[in-house]
Amino acid sequence: MSKKLLYISLSILILIGCFSCSKTEILSEREKEWLKDNDSLTVALFPYYAPYQFINENEKIDGILIDHLKLIENKIEYTFQRKIYTNWEQLMNDAKNKKIDIILEIQQTSSRNSYLNFYSQLFKSNHAIVTQKDTFYGSKLKNFYDKTVTVPKDYAIHEILKEKEEGLNIITEIDDLTCLKEVSNGKYHAYIGPKAVSNYLIKTENLDNLVIVSETKYSYSPSIAVQKSNLVLNQIMSKATRNVDDAEKKTLFENWLYYEVVPFYKKASFWINFTVIILLLMIVILLLNRYLKYIIKQKTKELIVAKELAEESNKLKTAFIHNISHEVRTPMNGIIGFSELLNDPQITSEKQKEYTKIIIDSSHQLINIIDDIIEISRLQTNQVELQLAEVDFNKLLLTLFSQFQSKAINKKITLHLDNKLTEEEGSILMDKSKIEKILVNLIDNAIKFTKKGLVEISSEITADKLVISVRDTGIGINQKDQEIIFRNFSQSEKEVTKSYDGLGLGLSIAQKNAELLSGTISFTSTPGKGSTFTLTVPHHPIFDPSKHDTNIDTDASQKFPIKQVILIVEDGDVNYLFLKTILLKMKGYKFVVHRAENGKEAVNICENNQNIDLVLMDIRMPIMDGYTATKKIKKMRPKLPIVAQTAYSTEEDIQKALDAGCDDFVSKPVDRKLLRPIIGRYFSSFSQ
Repeated sequence: MSKKLLYISLSILILIGCFSCSKTEILSEREKEWLKDNDSLTVALFPYYAPYQFINENEKIDGILIDHLKLIENKIEYTFQRKIYTNWEQLMNDAKNKKIDIILEIQQTSSRNSYLNFYSQLFKSNHAIVTQKDTFYGSKLKNFYDKTVTVPKDYAIHEILKEKEEGLNIITEIDDLTCLKEVSNGKYHAYIGPKAVSNYLIKTENLDNLVIVSETKYSYSPSIAVQKSNLVLNQIMSKATRNVDDAEKKTLFENWLYYEVVPFYKKASFWINFTVIILLLMIVILLLNRYLKYIIKQKTKELIVAKELAEESNKLKTAFIHNISHEVRTPMNGIIGFSELLNDPQITSEKQKEYTKIIIDSSHQLINIIDDIIEISRLQTNQVELQLAEVDFNKLLLTLFSQFQSKAINKKITLHLDNKLTEEEGSILMDKSKIEKILVNLIDNAIKFTKKGLVEISSEITADKLVISVRDTGIGINQKDQEIIFRNFSQSEKEVTKSYDGLGLGLSIAQKNAELLSGTISFTSTPGKGSTFTLTVPHHPIFDPSKHDTNIDTDASQKFPIKQVILIVEDGDVNYLFLKTILLKMKGYKFVVHRAENGKEAVNICENNQNIDLVLMDIRMPIMDGYTATKKIKKMRPKLPIVAQTAYSTEEDIQKALDAGCDDFVSKPVDRKLLRPIIGRYFSSFSQ
């Protein structure tokens, strides 16, 4: 009887077990058919979050969430296609572009809600703050507002912190391990991430100098995510996750909680892999050794070449210093020597004019030398900025042609201009001073090294580029010297160029200015036959159909002398006397000149004398400088023209003067040829 009862009891238990183990039908027939028709649904895996999902010692993906996925697949009798990612940013991009259907592990955020639905949050892990052990900044997030913290790029915590903790300075790295390593190396002050992941990585990666300071109020609660647009898949995932009961979830966690880990050094696979790695390392070391020998050999050759270049550069700089001494002394001898000769009481007026011209020419030569040295220094130290403005390039070419015409005539060579630009093509956006410096250097060089024949300047538009060529029939450049002509302090064929003046900076200045304009300078040359230098810069035309030349009607009374009052603001007596002399001798005008010795005095004069028609404003003065004085005068009399005149003539100084309110600019020493057209902009001369 007892045996019979035992058999009955066992039968009942087996039946209960069979019924309990039988699969519950959770999907409709339509949903099952849909799964059959869609047999390539993909699930994205990011197996770098042990113990949630990771690659185990057998090179297989394992973890709590992997078991959870298998459980869901078992319930719906379907296997998803696994797609493994090594880069979270790429995974997120694919999710946004609908290249994957499901993400196994992802935290819900407001931005992700727009394209994903989230199911089944299995666990929750608070985010923690991790810093170096020997530093303590505080235990709250607000203590790190003036520090730099790091989180993985495109992780949910990044979005959460940007939204909730705006005071944090956050830098992203590719993953949690990289973040922790950078904190360990001292690159960042702290890392913020899941506490469980932080603990695991600190221990397994031997980051012994890191410590978890505290937990934050934010937590890591990953879910399974499904593309929101896939309605049927969302229905299936919703049913499947709801049918995973608490007992099954508990079993999942207990399987991992009590998982016995066999020490790696007791596994045969470890020793096999270890031996293979040692052999591979030996092979790599041998190959690396050979490669390093090759690199050392190559580097040695490069060092020898660099040494030779450095020695050559040193020789060039030494030669440059000697050249400076010679070039500076030459005009200084002219200035000092002929200045002394002017004191001769028996000097004739013809000789006086001749000596004066020599002194002026020598002074200009000295200024050009100084300007070249300052220019190359500023270009080499990147102190130059572009000042783009509307430029009439055709007019600029005509001006340069006229400027060099007399020099070419004196050398008995022909200077020819072949400008193919139309009026509209010639109106361009350009830094006028820089392109003018380039062309001045190229034309000056062409005339300097041409004894007979011609120098031709040509310009045209080719493929949206402005191309200007300067061709000469001069001495040309030897092949061996063509590689060094753009170097600082060098002149091609030194023996030949002994008879030519110059520091050898012109082409270097031209090339660096061309680079600032996003252009290039190229050349071809044949010794004894001449050279052609070609400047190519981007062409930015400015079309202004409303721009027309207007003829200003002049009153008949303007043909007669009209007195105009000019205030010279200058603290130096010699400079004031020079300016006054130039103005009073300027033909076609009748000026009345007043003087102020500082900016404050100039402001008072302009305030009390409404007859002042123009101000020549020095910039550097005692009591009140020119910038401040200009601002005060312009505030009182905004229409009063003010022309700055100073020895500080860089583009930045010019812009600073214009920003202060100056209407124009003339550099010291003042050239009367440059001053006259400036005066002409504000006053009309009477007919002579």
